[in-house]
Amino acid sequence: MAKRNTYNVDESLETPFNIKNLLRCKPYVFHNIKPLIGGLIFSILATLFGLLGPYYTQMIIDRFIPDKNIKAVIIIALLYFATSCLAELCAYFQTWLTAKAGHRIIHEIRVDIFSHIQKLSFNYFDSRPRGKILVRVVHYVNNVADFLSNGLINIVVQALSLVFILFFMLSLSPKLTLCVLAGLPLVILYLVLIKGRQRRANTDWSAKNSNVTAYISESINGMQITQAFNREKINRGIFKNLLKKLRKARMRVATFNLLMPPIIENITRMVTCFLYIMAILFFTKEQYSAGVIIAMASYGSRFWGPIQSIANIYNSLINAGSYLERIFDTMDEKIDIKDEPDAKDLPAITGKVDYEDVTFGYEEGIPILEHINLHAAPGESTALVGPTGAGKSTIVNILCRFYDIQEGKILLDGHDIRHATLKSLRSQMGIMLQDSFIFSGTIRDNIRYGKLDATDEEIEQAAKTVCAHDFIMETENGYDTIVNEKGSNLSGGQRQLICFARTVLSNPAILILDEATSSIDPETEQLVQQGIANLLKGRTSFIIAHRLSTIANCDRILYIADKGIQESGTHQELMEKKGLYYQLQTAQMEEHQKQ
Repeated sequence: MAKRNTYNVDESLETPFNIKNLLRCKPYVFHNIKPLIGGLIFSILATLFGLLGPYYTQMIIDRFIPDKNIKAVIIIALLYFATSCLAELCAYFQTWLTAKAGHRIIHEIRVDIFSHIQKLSFNYFDSRPRGKILVRVVHYVNNVADFLSNGLINIVVQALSLVFILFFMLSLSPKLTLCVLAGLPLVILYLVLIKGRQRRANTDWSAKNSNVTAYISESINGMQITQAFNREKINRGIFKNLLKKLRKARMRVATFNLLMPPIIENITRMVTCFLYIMAILFFTKEQYSAGVIIAMASYGSRFWGPIQSIANIYNSLINAGSYLERIFDTMDEKIDIKDEPDAKDLPAITGKVDYEDVTFGYEEGIPILEHINLHAAPGESTALVGPTGAGKSTIVNILCRFYDIQEGKILLDGHDIRHATLKSLRSQMGIMLQDSFIFSGTIRDNIRYGKLDATDEEIEQAAKTVCAHDFIMETENGYDTIVNEKGSNLSGGQRQLICFARTVLSNPAILILDEATSSIDPETEQLVQQGIANLLKGRTSFIIAHRLSTIANCDRILYIADKGIQESGTHQELMEKKGLYYQLQTAQMEEHQKQ
């Protein structure tokens, strides 16, 4: 339940804007500078062409209609139509270029954040809901890329629009321009009162959306557990509560969004009416023509759009800053498990393993293993047994450097694994963990995951070694049968056999089987034992199994408990000792007899 409570805790996005995060985006912007500059140029052209309309109107009303110059009216009308078409065409190219830049930025940021996430240690994923990570890679990146591609261009374009509009208005009448600017205090007051709240509402909605996404992600991954424990009603209640908060936050955003158009429209109408009154009553000596007044009214109505857009962009900038902080927090996450500066490729090993006074804990000051000394000769099979949580899986996890030890050292053929590159270390290990993870794709592709350049013959041979070939051939398309994510259309035993074939295919020097046969029925297990025996020949192996019958023939059995190795010996030696292993074996036999 502790983990589920995190979905009711909003990820804080209301943080002070940090210009450093925005500056860190320079590489992404510069990589796409050509389409961005192109988009900026087309935006400016579209704005200029669009602003010519009122000027043309003023010319027609004041000059050509009084002179009854039909030819000039037609020419200006055609010119107006042409510039309007050019404005639309420029807007199209601007949209296309900025979209192109935006998608490239999304691509580059996601590649960088995904590449970094793959290097993070298991500790990072153990302490965070996967949905929260997913939100950062998908939702936050989308928003940031949109700002970097559209927002930055729009800041320049809207600022230039204000300049252009002011230029046209001042060229027509400085006094009437002051009438238009008289509405500026009202707009500023609106922005002060509303825009800050609107930004906070958007931030709150984003946080609630993050919670919903995270909960959906975990719920889908854990659907079997949900149904097995009849949690559907409870989970639905949790989800409805999260959706209720999301809906409430979204409606608050919608409320502020709906306030904008009428407020701006009313300010525009007020300014237009004020403009007409001032032009007629107070500026009569100026003798403003109808064309000038109409053109000024048109420019006046357009004047507020860029101001509102700049205010919206400011909100987007603040939100983008919050998103960038979360994105860069992830990208700055310390890589605990990495190659040392002097790391060298591990040569081909024979499989000699030495744990020398090793101490390890997942949390500092809370050791799981203390002063472990373990030695395995090349080709020797070592079984690890003991109570749940004693550290059996931990022993093999630190051998693969999924976690780094706090004290002591682990040697492979005399080489300290901390001074070996991770790639050369893990490439010589075949690992089958408790969770039989199946990727979306074909059965063939899932097995080939253990050796990407493997031939079809090698894949089939690996499957035959673990007795998976027969059931694979019985599927709809044999090795080309499509399996769903996590292999939901396969039985638990079938998933493990495919994962086992994947491990066999990698042809490792050291083999690690963590509960490798836990989901295989006894009959299938008997078939696979011969394959396992063939695989273990000439390889150092570490086997964790809950069925003690599967490890009786191992060269050595270690009983792990109380942060260390409590017993060590062959099956026969430990049974004669009548200690902890004997008690465990006896209890399991009695349980089997009861069944």
